[in-house]
Amino acid sequence: MTRPRNDTFLRALLREPTEYTPIWLMRQAGRYLPEYCETRKRAGSFLQLCKNPAMACEVTLQPLARYDLDAAILFSDILTVPDAMGLGLYFTEGEGPRFERPLREEWAIRDLTAPDPYEHLRYVMDGVCEIRRALDNSVPLIGFSGSPYTLACYMVEGASSSDYRRIKTMIYERPDLMHRILAVTTDAVIAYINAQIESGAQAVMIFDSWGGGLSAAAYPEFSLQYMQRIVAGLIKEKDGERIPSIVFTKGGGLWLEAIAAIGCDAVGLDWTIDIGEARRRVGEQVALQGNLDPCVLFASPERIALEAKKVLDSYHRQGGSDSSHVFNLGHGISQFTPPEHVTALVETVHDYSKILHKSI
Repeated sequence: MTRPRNDTFLRALLREPTEYTPIWLMRQAGRYLPEYCETRKRAGSFLQLCKNPAMACEVTLQPLARYDLDAAILFSDILTVPDAMGLGLYFTEGEGPRFERPLREEWAIRDLTAPDPYEHLRYVMDGVCEIRRALDNSVPLIGFSGSPYTLACYMVEGASSSDYRRIKTMIYERPDLMHRILAVTTDAVIAYINAQIESGAQAVMIFDSWGGGLSAAAYPEFSLQYMQRIVAGLIKEKDGERIPSIVFTKGGGLWLEAIAAIGCDAVGLDWTIDIGEARRRVGEQVALQGNLDPCVLFASPERIALEAKKVLDSYHRQGGSDSSHVFNLGHGISQFTPPEHVTALVETVHDYSKILHKSI
């Protein structure tokens, strides 16, 4: 496997020299793009879109046709894994994802098993293969999964939650059952991500979207240790090329040093921490990804450029290697973002970072 013609994103993750700061966006293929909405309408539903490799490939490529992005990310959903475990994923318009059979009974938790990704998630692997062919080695493809704790939140609650009462009750009342869910889900995620790598993913990311809602004592036990197991179990090299990993805990600034120490190549940051301060805290141990507030994209192009430069300047001022930063939002792009505002962001990051890189 040879590196893509534009391998800036991979080089940044591996802390190799780059000419500028690469950029991609979490949820970059999404409802803010009219072409995505059209494809989703043709698919009939979000889940049908995810499970159709040709359509998943189509929407993965749509943002790359509009913007000069430095990576593509597989179009899928983190909840495909618990769906493959038999929990019955479905989507209700305006209410988000739900499970027909959430984990509420001890017997169901004891019977939980990790699915075979090539059997139960074959459509994802077919999508990865199709996207790689369509990219034609232009930019890298990112594979991903939800973290065990984040997946467990949906598996136990049965849907999104405002207080995560059910799963937190289980953590404190029946930690044995919680660890059973997390252990099985960890095995599932390792197999799932490795299958994506075998199918062609060139970097991978673990999304711990709800880990930041745990207490300082609970986070290491119920989220971080399982992500560390995943990182340890991932394929590190494929066809002579390193496969870098990114770990992102939304609201995880409190545990930044601990996350950086689990063996991942990069740590994703949300917008609540100054990225220069994050660089100072972890040194050159890992690359950093982030971390513009997604709501900045509602502002004028001029303001977007100003705020993007603040992130780049903050990172640059710490004196660390400017070649170990991947620019991104602090979370997924909003469906209400004007598409032309993304153009302003991408152009600013590329143009301004080239100036900063020349100055080091």
